[in-house]
Amino acid sequence: MKLLHIDSSILAEHSASRQLSHRVVQAWKAAQPDTVVTYRDLAGDAISHFSAATLLAAGTAAELRNAAQHHEAQLSAQALAEFQAADVLVIAAPMYNFTIPTQLKAWIDRIAVAGQTFRYTEAGPEGLCAGKKVIVVSTAGGLHVGQATGAAHEDYLKVLFGFLGISDVEFVRAHGLSYGEEVRSQAMSDALAYISEQQFAA
Repeated sequence: MKLLHIDSSILAEHSASRQLSHRVVQAWKAAQPDTVVTYRDLAGDAISHFSAATLLAAGTAAELRNAAQHHEAQLSAQALAEFQAADVLVIAAPMYNFTIPTQLKAWIDRIAVAGQTFRYTEAGPEGLCAGKKVIVVSTAGGLHVGQATGAAHEDYLKVLFGFLGISDVEFVRAHGLSYGEEVRSQAMSDALAYISEQQFAA
């Protein structure tokens, strides 16, 4: 069993999503001790944003790449390989300005690859990543689930992973974190209780 753990918050030790994502991974490993965890901190070790250099690196023979293109190719290949190897993903996805962090979007742009994780057919697009499980730790200062303001956050991630063929997407939520200390404390307690109650399994 291979688990890919992704953090994307810029708040380091002050991050609610980091705290909760680490608890999810701990709970998973407690339930399945043979799990091998790969960790990627998208804020501490950022992947550059998708660019022309990224496309050039993907479409140029290795011997002709300059240093920048070679670096881009390595970034993309490593991120894609980690994703494809994972049986389960734990992704910390705080909401910034109604959407996911740009660091997380940069990672998504590396793993959503035609011919690798999805393909187009005469019948339409087909996801190639069926069988994986995704646990999204969703944190937000406000309350956005089911609202238009949540469309580019949780709804986007559901669409994205569904497009890649992943139907097993679970959310661990701590929302309303900016509504005062009492609401924040309750939201975190509820999220931690939810995690402790789960019998995580792929």
